[in-house]
Amino acid sequence: MTTAAPQHPGATQPGPTAPGDQGATATRAGGRPRPRRAPRARGARTPLSARVVKWTVLGLVAVVMLVPLYTMVINAFKPQEEIIASPLAISPDTFSLEYLQAALTSEKFNVVNAYGITLLFVALVNVFGIALAAPVAYVIARGRSKWHLGLLLLFVSGLFIPGQVTLIPVVFVLRVLGLINTVPGFILFETAATLPVTIFLFAAYLRTVPRDIDEAASLDGAGKIRAFWSCLFPIMRPVVATIVVLNSISVWNDFVSPQIILGPSSGIYTVTTGVYAAVGEFSTDYTTVFPTLLLAVAPAVLFFVLMQRHIIGGLVAGATKG
Repeated sequence: MTTAAPQHPGATQPGPTAPGDQGATATRAGGRPRPRRAPRARGARTPLSARVVKWTVLGLVAVVMLVPLYTMVINAFKPQEEIIASPLAISPDTFSLEYLQAALTSEKFNVVNAYGITLLFVALVNVFGIALAAPVAYVIARGRSKWHLGLLLLFVSGLFIPGQVTLIPVVFVLRVLGLINTVPGFILFETAATLPVTIFLFAAYLRTVPRDIDEAASLDGAGKIRAFWSCLFPIMRPVVATIVVLNSISVWNDFVSPQIILGPSSGIYTVTTGVYAAVGEFSTDYTTVFPTLLLAVAPAVLFFVLMQRHIIGGLVAGATKG
């Protein structure tokens, strides 16, 4: 029979070992010290050479994009001789607002009228495009079968077809329907052209919205149509703002479609087709071209600068599912 050894009154009981003490004990028990691992850095710094290359590339891209804009802006206030002699130079002595004023009051191109027509087209295309694409995207996002995925791929495939390729069959169809050289025909084409990207972004965003909202609306007695427009569509404001910005800039900058579908015979000029009409056929008056281009581009650039955060917010909001 084994008897436990009596403990000395002054001896202390071994307490719980701390994690650091356990590592030290294991090291002593093994007889060979363990090398301690260096703590991992949370974020490794980018090498200096990589940063230099990145900013160099970004600077070159910025120069390539800003030089045409710079040339257009400074030449909008210079006479013809100064533009031809030194297009990139800034000369305060020859700076004048008369060329910009002449472009505003030109008989060949009514800027105010073109602004109004183009803004009307932008508003109608946005309203019709969102009204058509939102319910389709809702059905695709809430569907669980392969048919819904196939429907999404069908619409997204329209992104890979250039709009200029479809102009010939579109003109033929509009002529058969009697809509060529008319505003409804142009609105119909522009609305159809915006559907692929609109449906794609709406469907991606709706997949991040929990289905609990649909179930709660159905428990309250709302149908699917009312549940979508009353409960889901109001929380789609980030992606709706993104779509409005993208579609507005697309319609504003479009030149080929209004030039062919509306045609000069209709007497309806958008901003881009009005600029083309203001340029002479056999000679180019740069004191007319550059101020007119500035008046056409300035609203689109200002609108993009003010609304660019909505583009990023809408795209990021539908980037992940959760």
